[in-house]
Amino acid sequence: MKLAISGKGGVGKTTVASLIIRAFSELGKRVLAIDADPDANLASALGIPDADMIVPIAEMKDLVEERTGMRPGTVGGVFKMNPKVDDLPEKLSAKKDGIMLMRLGGVQKGGGGCICPESTLLKALISHIVLARDDVVVMDMEAGIEHLGRGTAQAVNKLIVVVEPGQRSVETARHIRQLASQIKLDKVALVGNKIRGEQDREFLKKNMPDFEFLGFIPYDEAIIEADLKGESPYDQDTEAKAIVRKMIDSIQS
Repeated sequence: MKLAISGKGGVGKTTVASLIIRAFSELGKRVLAIDADPDANLASALGIPDADMIVPIAEMKDLVEERTGMRPGTVGGVFKMNPKVDDLPEKLSAKKDGIMLMRLGGVQKGGGGCICPESTLLKALISHIVLARDDVVVMDMEAGIEHLGRGTAQAVNKLIVVVEPGQRSVETARHIRQLASQIKLDKVALVGNKIRGEQDREFLKKNMPDFEFLGFIPYDEAIIEADLKGESPYDQDTEAKAIVRKMIDSIQS
């Protein structure tokens, strides 16, 4: 099972990703969690200790140079476009309760469409993880699908876009689906989050009638408090856990 999770910043994308990851782990699955959003902290949401100490792979300059043959920030030069990455998940992941987490980090580009050794390493790593590994893979993406290419997109079982009641969130979801269609990723579904009642649910259904909804997660102060404290929302006594378990059953059926 390979899942990519995206959505507008602030909709609770990382919270939803962490709930799905922890639910899979509770089912006894080995899960590889990929934090591919430089602005998120999936490790903290999963309850991994010392989450702030995890160094993003894109910032490991020695590793990038070792695998690609070129040091980040170097101008000019030639580097490997197919670096060795198959050993990195075991070597570089933080581990907790059957979950392995890798934090990719962001790539500082010198210009639009710039190809650099960091991005080459990250794309090769994502390709290996999606195409060659047997783990359940859950990727917490940016508000888009920047790390996915046409080849890897075909192996993704579902692109889950998290939306909250609001026009900007709806517009972002439509934009993400458009980007996905360009790489032939058409298995797109929505999760409604921060739902305050039936009115919010109907707003999303009315404004997105051409989307599949996997489920609706209610607004819950306990989840907000967990985020503020750096705790995992899965460890809170909330309705969200049962809803996410039903979503997983739906995805796997």
